[in-house]
Amino acid sequence: MKQRVNFILILFGVFGAILISRLYFLSIKSHTYYEKLANQNIIKSELYAAPRGEISDRSGKKIAINKLGFSLSIKPHLKKKHLDFLVEFIKLNIPDINTKKIYSNYQRANSPYNHKPIKVVDFIPYEDLISKLVHFYSKSEFVIKPSYKRFYPQGELLAHIVGYVSKANKEDINNSTVSKITGISGRSGIEKYYNSILEGTLGKIKKRVTALNKTIQIISNIKPKNSSISLSIDLRVQEYLDELFTGKSGAVIVMNVNDGSILAADSYPKFDNNLFVEGISKLRWQRMIKDLNHPFTNKFTSGLYPPGSSIKPEVLLSFLNSKLLNKNEKLLCKGEIRLGKRRFRCWNHYGHGEVNAKRAIKESCDVYFYKGGLRVGIDKISTDLSRYGFGKKTGIDLPNEFIGTLPSRNWKLLKYALGWNKGDTLNTVIGQGSFLVTPIQVAAQTALVATAKLPIPHFIKSINKKVVNFNSIDLLNKYEKSELNTIREGMFEVCNQKGGTAFKYNSAIIKIAGKTGTSQVVGIPQDEKERMSEDELKYFKKSHAWFTSFGPYQNPKYVVTILIEHGGHGGKAAGEIASNIYNKLVELGYIDKKYIGR
Repeated sequence: MKQRVNFILILFGVFGAILISRLYFLSIKSHTYYEKLANQNIIKSELYAAPRGEISDRSGKKIAINKLGFSLSIKPHLKKKHLDFLVEFIKLNIPDINTKKIYSNYQRANSPYNHKPIKVVDFIPYEDLISKLVHFYSKSEFVIKPSYKRFYPQGELLAHIVGYVSKANKEDINNSTVSKITGISGRSGIEKYYNSILEGTLGKIKKRVTALNKTIQIISNIKPKNSSISLSIDLRVQEYLDELFTGKSGAVIVMNVNDGSILAADSYPKFDNNLFVEGISKLRWQRMIKDLNHPFTNKFTSGLYPPGSSIKPEVLLSFLNSKLLNKNEKLLCKGEIRLGKRRFRCWNHYGHGEVNAKRAIKESCDVYFYKGGLRVGIDKISTDLSRYGFGKKTGIDLPNEFIGTLPSRNWKLLKYALGWNKGDTLNTVIGQGSFLVTPIQVAAQTALVATAKLPIPHFIKSINKKVVNFNSIDLLNKYEKSELNTIREGMFEVCNQKGGTAFKYNSAIIKIAGKTGTSQVVGIPQDEKERMSEDELKYFKKSHAWFTSFGPYQNPKYVVTILIEHGGHGGKAAGEIASNIYNKLVELGYIDKKYIGR
């Protein structure tokens, strides 16, 4: 019996020693560890974003702003009856609210492990909630915070330039921690191209909270930063372009020849970018993408068209650069040339007679370019045109710029596994066949002819009032520069001398130089053809009209490039619009009145 008692005492002693040693370890040795763990449990860090940076035009007029409103969150772990009561309360105070979304948002985020309020409404307009805030604050289950919604005051006027934001997708969130917090991302236009600048960097607030997530103390607060940007566009010119393009489809660019800053540009028809901020309906989206005039395509950067005669100035520069053709040499045009059994006609079937370089531009003689192309050869021509910038991006600060197609011997071999023939050369030198360009490429090339330097087209003027500068590219050799005057003089005669292809339609009050172009429609997609009426099919088969120009002639300031889809002859359809634009630039002071009549 005594041995039994002793054994029990020894057993208790051992357990006591273990317990004391464990208590010692927890209280002394592990004190630092558990103190740190406890502190982590009550100190909370949160990332937060600044409102998205605003966008303005060159004079400071706002073109992308943030509308102030509120987000609404509900505390988690509520029973269904309790949640139903709160949703009914919300509906009573804000009748237009989507209650289905409230339920789905709540149920998706509600879990035993989530102790944060669940955001059920991203944005309630300020005017819808401000007078009812007291009612909402009376319910402890609600958490209301300031929220912002992107808004474009001018709507469709700038849709193709400014673009729009929309809800962030998985890719956006993976690429940007800011998008993860804000739930939005730039989707097109300036909003997409400068997304990282506009959304800025996140702030971080460190605070002490209770187990129920109630803030006790703000420990530190690193404020978020955003950047506002100013564009080079002038809303007055932009609005004027809309007047001139009423009922038309195509693109227009008004660009400073010296630095590439774009004063105005647009693509027609257009769309209202405000529709996309919260998400467009499937019905509306389907209607938009099935529109035969493609309002959703930015035609000045992503529209591909045969350039027609609008690229003859650059082709002529290549001819002269080869030194195989002299600017004074005359080539005979009888209205056509023959290659074997094939005839390649000039637009003037009667022929132009003896034509030199300057007159070839003035009267847009196809036969001169046919003969010049055969003499110089496609290898030299395609190499020069590539160096000038065809078949490449211009570098414009908009997403999804297309490069077009610059035909060459290698291009045809790679694409079709076919050899080059002389007929391909003849089509290329007059801007037909497989040659495809964007209007912004033609504008940049016109600036190259006007100034001997290739500008980088751009919309950005400043970021947080700090001016962004762009340098034009000096890419022509000395001989090319010396030959430019011949081309410029030819373009001057296009607009200002009888027989020039734009002479009849030029009403500009200053002297301008330009080049017309008429390009054939390459083809109509079968699915679109099936949706067209007979009259629509007839219209969509009509040629595109080009007119690209610079002025004042004596001291170039601006390029005006116009494409009118299915507009017919470039001089008439597009030349008249260009004249009106130059007159507007004089009226607004962008071109000095001293150039009137000179």
